[in-house]
Amino acid sequence: MKLYKGKISILMPAYNEGDRIFGNLLKAWQTFKKFRFPFEILVIDDGSKDNTKDEIKRAGSIHSEIKLVENKTNIGKGSALKNGFLNASGDIIVFLDSDLEIAPFQVGNLLKAMRDNDSEIAIGSKRHKESNLVYPFSRKILSTGYYVIIKLLFNLPVKDTQSGIKAFRRDVLDKIFPKILCKKYAFDVEILANAVRRGYKITEVPIKIVFSRKNNIGRIKIKDILDIWTDTMAIWYRMKLIKYYDK
Repeated sequence: MKLYKGKISILMPAYNEGDRIFGNLLKAWQTFKKFRFPFEILVIDDGSKDNTKDEIKRAGSIHSEIKLVENKTNIGKGSALKNGFLNASGDIIVFLDSDLEIAPFQVGNLLKAMRDNDSEIAIGSKRHKESNLVYPFSRKILSTGYYVIIKLLFNLPVKDTQSGIKAFRRDVLDKIFPKILCKKYAFDVEILANAVRRGYKITEVPIKIVFSRKNNIGRIKIKDILDIWTDTMAIWYRMKLIKYYDK
């Protein structure tokens, strides 16, 4: 599969994934090797308290394309991805959740969408009519509720800001990242809202998600919901009231 001539950097944030990160990284490497383009997998350990870092190093000792990037303390997914980007060398930057609820072969669908639609950005969308979602009703409720909030606040032309798979041209992130302040879950909203503000074309792609957590909502806690609400309102304040992103 030859979808792109340049190098791809796949950024995979991880926190306390020691029980499965090694196998997931080998699976991801095997998938991307079939794509026949130069690639690197940057795994950002966001201050894990288990053996995640050691397992990433073990995978990297087998395949040189797998590289460890460290956040010394647990800051958040957004911070991890930003740190990964600062260490990436690819022309296309891919965000992919390390739990592989979204299988890595789906990265190819995003690259194809960017090529076929001449888009600067492609994102997986749980709300696409062709998406296949195998995950709890509680997650669907949270996802739908947040979509409504984002629609009301920002009126973005996308239906899902939060899926764990996205692809960007590097030059897009070079321009957007300096203004990004969110360190946790609202990070995706801040990036996409700024991309829309700058006129970049975003293509939504159907995805398949297979839920892998042991409890119904996964790792999302009440504090996470409060944090994402606070951060989302902060983005709205910066964008709509003080015009921070226009300065």
